[in-house]
Amino acid sequence: MPSQSKLQRLLDPNAIVIFDGAMGTMLYSKGVFINQCYDELNVRAPDMVRDVHKQYVAAGAEVIETNSFGANRLKLTQHGLQDQVHELNRSAAVLAREAAGDRALVAGAVGPLGVRIEPYGPTSADEACSIFHEQLIGLKDGGVDLFILETFSDLQEIEQAIRAARSVDPSLPIVAQMTVGVDGRTPYGATPEDVARSLDSWGADVIGLNCSVGPQTILECIEKMSPHTRKKLSAQPNAGMPRDVGGRSMYMASPEYMGTYARHLVQAGAKVVGGCCGTTPEHIHSMVEGVRPLSPRIAGGGALDLSHNGGATGSGVSATITEPRAPAADGVPPVPLAERSKWGRKLAMEEFVTSVEIVPPRGVDATRMLADVGRLKTAGVDAVNVPDGPRAQSRMGALLTSVLIEQQVGIETVTHYACRDRNLLGMLSDLLGAAAVGLRNVLVVTGDPPKMGPYPDATAVFDVDSIGLTNLIRNLNRGLDPGGNAIGKPTCFAIGVGCNPVAIDPAQELKRFEWKVDAGAEYAITQPVFDAAQLERFLASIAHVRIPVIAGIWPLVSVRNAEFLANEVPGVTVPQSIITRMRRANEKSKEHAVAEGVAIAHEMFDRVKGAVEGVQVSAPFGKVELALKVFERS
Repeated sequence: MPSQSKLQRLLDPNAIVIFDGAMGTMLYSKGVFINQCYDELNVRAPDMVRDVHKQYVAAGAEVIETNSFGANRLKLTQHGLQDQVHELNRSAAVLAREAAGDRALVAGAVGPLGVRIEPYGPTSADEACSIFHEQLIGLKDGGVDLFILETFSDLQEIEQAIRAARSVDPSLPIVAQMTVGVDGRTPYGATPEDVARSLDSWGADVIGLNCSVGPQTILECIEKMSPHTRKKLSAQPNAGMPRDVGGRSMYMASPEYMGTYARHLVQAGAKVVGGCCGTTPEHIHSMVEGVRPLSPRIAGGGALDLSHNGGATGSGVSATITEPRAPAADGVPPVPLAERSKWGRKLAMEEFVTSVEIVPPRGVDATRMLADVGRLKTAGVDAVNVPDGPRAQSRMGALLTSVLIEQQVGIETVTHYACRDRNLLGMLSDLLGAAAVGLRNVLVVTGDPPKMGPYPDATAVFDVDSIGLTNLIRNLNRGLDPGGNAIGKPTCFAIGVGCNPVAIDPAQELKRFEWKVDAGAEYAITQPVFDAAQLERFLASIAHVRIPVIAGIWPLVSVRNAEFLANEVPGVTVPQSIITRMRRANEKSKEHAVAEGVAIAHEMFDRVKGAVEGVQVSAPFGKVELALKVFERS
């Protein structure tokens, strides 16, 4: 097929076109460390880059993207390469062209500048346009067939990128893609509808979404975008959300899962599909096969050769594990657990505890949340769990949310506290303040890395992890600060920690659990449990360091919800049998699916209640009534 015919197919509103997957994931799997400039590899290790492109072409990709995502002057300056903008971009295009041959189109990839532009930052719109123009010239000179502007957070910034692309060559098609968080909005708050209307009005030929989240959120956003534009839609999701495995962040969505969702995306209106972070040639091959029934014309790509593929390893690094250390002084005896809070008393007396997790509001209006919490109090629930920026989302702070709940509703909270956002001094200040206003129950978590959320450039602190913070709070309960100095009256926190009965590395999870108990943990709350047998095996493994364990229960609401938890939420495992049950119920109606999800939660509650000291029931999507239904029959 000649290049012009391929371009016509790309712009044909009814033709399905497959893009490639992640370049960074593949280069990282080949041993390129994350602190290196990946764009420089175009001249320093061209064979490596060319090989990745060839694997995607072999997998069936009809368009491959140049290795130039960060090859703009501002980002290259960080590596002292600012004078090589044209060379690196031209080389990126030449390598991709050599690998593509006459089998695929080459898209010149351009990412955001890494700085904020007016009105949020000091860089003017004209300056941004000029910087993009410089990069795009290099890509054009290397022979790209089109430009792809991707992973933009700010609509005003991508407007300047589109403007620059049109000035470089008005004849080259433009694919413009924004990134959204799990709430379906860009980091700057634009809705999918806003994205569709804006990118359409600015003249992009294909508009869509990529990166940051997995296929389910992208699918939901594509469904919202479709009615607001006649332009062709594109979707290039991550392979789910990253999970920490042995100190590295790995994307766990399987090729089969991505293939299934490629078909869903096409049915929702996205005629251009591909992959972003964590996707490999295997994922793209599966996506090709997934959409083939919808487009018999789609190229098969030949036999898939993955002999050089090192795997789908991500590029994140987890916080360092901190082993417990003895305090510098003995301190005072802690207040007995039974005297610290009602929650602590029930745990100390070996009484079964119940709680419901309520996610804090996104804004400042807590009216609905407080009304929901009032229903929980009336129903006799012991406490409300308040997560701290779960999945790196920006919400009302857990500490102040807990204060609102306890003061205005009069029910105890279990306040999650993450190590991600504060240094050691900030944590100490927060905890002393929390103790002073009467908060008594904490759940210590390391925290999800910012790259999981809508603000991936936010800085994570991680001065200590959950083990180190457990140590700190235990010492506060003994009247000592982190340096072993007396603080006067001790705090009275009931100290909880998280645990994962279905961890990918059970030995490491057990080791960390032992350290948490040694550091001072007094109870543990599990990730949502969908397989009671796995929980029972975990409980047997911790028998030698047993503390009260509270099982997480999640009433599913749909098969999408089940698949999302299984593939895109770190630390959660949903057995295929549960997904199958939800799919069958979903085929009947949404109401049947909700009822089936509650029934599964009932079964889990009944199975585990004799083995644990309590349950934490989640309120999916804020639906408190579903959490209460779980308690009604149990």
